[in-house]
Amino acid sequence: MSNFIEMYGEYLRDESRQTGTAESIIFPKTEDEIIASVKECALTYTPITTQGACTGLAASAVPFGGHIINLSRMNNVTGARFDEEQGRFFLRVQPGVLLAEVRKYLLNKSFLTLNWDVDSLKALKNMGKNEWFYSTDPTETSASIGGMVACNASGAKSFRYGSTRNHIESLRIVLADGDVLSLKRGQTYAENGMFKLKTESGKIIFGELPKYEMPNVKKNTSGYFNKPFMDMIDLFIGSDGTLGIISEIEIELNRVQTSNWGVTIFMPDEDKALDLVRALRGEKIFDHMEELNLKPSAIEFFNNKSLKMLRHQQRTNTSFSSIQEIKDSYHTAIFIEIEGNSDQEIWEGIEDLGAIIVELGGDEDATWVANNLLNLEKLHNFRHACPECVNMQIDEIKKSNSQITKLGTDMSVPDDKLKEVMKMYNDDIEKNKLHAVIFGHVGNNHLHVNIIPRNMEEYKQGKDLFLVWADKIAAMGGAVSAEHGVGRLKVPFLKKMYNEKEINEMRKLKEVFDPEQMFNRGTIIPYKVKEEVL
Repeated sequence: MSNFIEMYGEYLRDESRQTGTAESIIFPKTEDEIIASVKECALTYTPITTQGACTGLAASAVPFGGHIINLSRMNNVTGARFDEEQGRFFLRVQPGVLLAEVRKYLLNKSFLTLNWDVDSLKALKNMGKNEWFYSTDPTETSASIGGMVACNASGAKSFRYGSTRNHIESLRIVLADGDVLSLKRGQTYAENGMFKLKTESGKIIFGELPKYEMPNVKKNTSGYFNKPFMDMIDLFIGSDGTLGIISEIEIELNRVQTSNWGVTIFMPDEDKALDLVRALRGEKIFDHMEELNLKPSAIEFFNNKSLKMLRHQQRTNTSFSSIQEIKDSYHTAIFIEIEGNSDQEIWEGIEDLGAIIVELGGDEDATWVANNLLNLEKLHNFRHACPECVNMQIDEIKKSNSQITKLGTDMSVPDDKLKEVMKMYNDDIEKNKLHAVIFGHVGNNHLHVNIIPRNMEEYKQGKDLFLVWADKIAAMGGAVSAEHGVGRLKVPFLKKMYNEKEINEMRKLKEVFDPEQMFNRGTIIPYKVKEEVL
């Protein structure tokens, strides 16, 4: 075991900073190799943990003993498809392909087409006629596409484009007996909560979906996707690797718009900033003004303490010198990204936005506007600097106590609960005298509260507070996980959102596909040792 840790210790953890155990690991390059490994484990009921790039924050890739199937070497783009009738473009990828690699391929058109079929090569010619991009944009671009499907990742641009689910056209999934399920969107639906799936070997899988209703929020990855007449491909997206191993993915691309602008707005207080968010979402907030017709692709929030943190780093750390000056007078920031058919179209919307900023007490002259790629990149640097600063502080604190990790929420609420949940966060942080910053995808009411514990007492306080918040957010009709998945870390949160009967419904659903609980034990559902029948 010690030799295994020495050779493969890095694969016993992910970005959640949690550590697990394992006895063996494999790095398959093909679906057939996955199948062979799964069949071998099935003979001895050996648990399997599936990994991609291990960038997840919910410990989904942390092994629960047994065997690891790491998909990082299944990293090829294997084909393309262009639907001429609908003008839609698709890429077929292996699960280990990184988001950064997809972006690089699309930018440089440098696909390795050696083994592509004729139809794929023909489709590639259409790529020259239009620019295409993959809209799912989590902060960590080294995430794998398979991992993004597993947790239904989203990111800033999900306000306009939705999460990973919205862009998955087909999946191939290796099941616990080594059989393969091939699913294409629009072909297989549940009927009144019941489903029937046919594997490639001809086996029929019958099952019943859980009875619980999902929360009415814009972003949710809390447990299995569940609707009475759902497309069955959606069950596997966001299932955290608990139902099968994804071996191939077809993703849909979006057309690049002619113009792309970024705007960072500084508001005099948090309440006014949240009113601005309502206006950006198209709500009418003043009787004497029309609704905005701006249609941002991203709406991001940075509270006062986030700006103070960035300002300090900007003045003391040259690594943050590329960010524009954050003046002492700037209280709360809203960053938006807007895509359109022309600069003129976007500018007209920004002029209307300026009038609302002034009406809310903001200063138009303090607004940063970027209308070219160079300046837009500076605003992106500002947006990404917050999580980077938090990680730097945690790494420094860990030098004194290695048990301390970052504590970050991933919860979302309905539109009408945004101000209520913000007040809850602020009041509880102040009451507990904790050091925390709040930023994130406010357009979807999905804010990341990052508690930065300075000692073990604060670490425990923060963990306890997260359970309290999970309880309250569930009562608001919200979701305890919006984009990072449940993994192993948020299993206690899920119990605040669903009762024991509903958790058991999830367990029964998993057993339809994985009766011996081989895949990703302890993820989403607490692992239960089966009672032996005498």
